[in-house]
Amino acid sequence: MKLAISGKGGVGKTLVAGTLARFFARDGFKVLAIDNDSAMNLSYTLGIDANTKAKIVPISEMKEMINERTMVKGAESGVYNINPEVSDIPDRFKVEGPDGLQLLVLGGIEEPATGCLCPENALIRKLLYNLLVKRDEVVVVDFEAGLEHLGRGTAKGIDVMIVVTEPSQKSLDLCQKIIELSKKLGILNIYLIANKIINDKQIDKINERVREWQIPLYHSLPYDTEIGNADLNGISPIDYNPQSDAMKSLKVLYLKLKALKKELFDL
Repeated sequence: MKLAISGKGGVGKTLVAGTLARFFARDGFKVLAIDNDSAMNLSYTLGIDANTKAKIVPISEMKEMINERTMVKGAESGVYNINPEVSDIPDRFKVEGPDGLQLLVLGGIEEPATGCLCPENALIRKLLYNLLVKRDEVVVVDFEAGLEHLGRGTAKGIDVMIVVTEPSQKSLDLCQKIIELSKKLGILNIYLIANKIINDKQIDKINERVREWQIPLYHSLPYDTEIGNADLNGISPIDYNPQSDAMKSLKVLYLKLKALKKELFDL
């Protein structure tokens, strides 16, 4: 099962991605978590130890390896291979995390103003395709806010797109764009999650806004001060207080997705 998590920065998509990865791993699934956000905070939510975290170099910053994979011998400057070999990269550079899960940090994709595709982006795009289409495990990807870097081939590898919003019009605006693009790319299973919910009035307002999207609100997570406390203490939220309101709600979301996995793949 390939899960992609997207949404506006700061809405809690990394919290959702990291905690779901931990729940899947605790349940005995082979899990590979992918950090494709330029903020690169997934390691904190997963609970990767400090020594391991300090040694992580994002794939997008491995200039020597990128040049080696994308270089075209004898070609002039600016010409490079847009279909590099990447199949060995995940197993070479992934790191071990709690509960037996593994993490691969890609880093974000930067789109130059000229619209050209640089070697770093070419390699990351091919790597995403490999991870989402070729790998046989539970893959959880913490995406950047936009999905413009996804091609149709890569998007078809996504089994479930989870779009995370908070109770704000700006967040909902971006979610609408992400959902529309996900549909155009051929992603079949798209689910909207609301985070940082304080009261039922916010749920009602969100439902009112999304009524015409044909993507109803799938799940809501409560605003929980324990998430901030976990971050302040440098501890993964699931380890800091597994019985907090947000963690209990995320466990319910996990069980819903686990049932969906069975429905999609195990029949």
